[in-house]
Amino acid sequence: MDKLFSPWRLRYVTSGRRRDRGCVFCAAARGRRDRDNLVLFRGRGNFVILNKYPYNNGHLMIVPFAHLPSLRDAAPAALDEMMALTVRCEAALRAIYRPTGINLGMNLGRSAGAGIEGHYHLHMVPRWDGDTNFMSVIHGTRVIPEALKTTYRRLRPLLADGRGGTGRAAPRRARLRGGGGAKAGRR
Repeated sequence: MDKLFSPWRLRYVTSGRRRDRGCVFCAAARGRRDRDNLVLFRGRGNFVILNKYPYNNGHLMIVPFAHLPSLRDAAPAALDEMMALTVRCEAALRAIYRPTGINLGMNLGRSAGAGIEGHYHLHMVPRWDGDTNFMSVIHGTRVIPEALKTTYRRLRPLLADGRGGTGRAAPRRARLRGGGGAKAGRR
């Protein structure tokens, strides 16, 4: 049997995913140590956070502050802001990682694959032509070559400056209030 050593995962494997800890997204939203919690950006109704167990480098999530299980429960302004942040994050990912594609996805409910039930969120996963190497094909193992702290350091400035790497200013927060954010994506 082949072995792949990954000692950094021991804490995750042995933690037992205790349910009494509460929602990891709510804990990150309440926390003020954004770097430690991997929170890249805070908006009015949503925040952007790196996935602690990414599928690829740059795998991030856009998460509402409100602990809600479904899109139908969300305020229109929060949904508008989520899409505006998606555009902003896409620009940042393209500027830093130059992917040839980006997967967007939500898993609403356990049967849909939700790892964090009850708090919907949008995944953004950069992809590249030919990014499946022998580890993925032969061994069913993904290799993530960049440390999360490095990913954080690279993406945070682009999201914080409001440009997302586009050279254009992102929509102002005021446009995202009260459902008026639908115009924010149009230029």
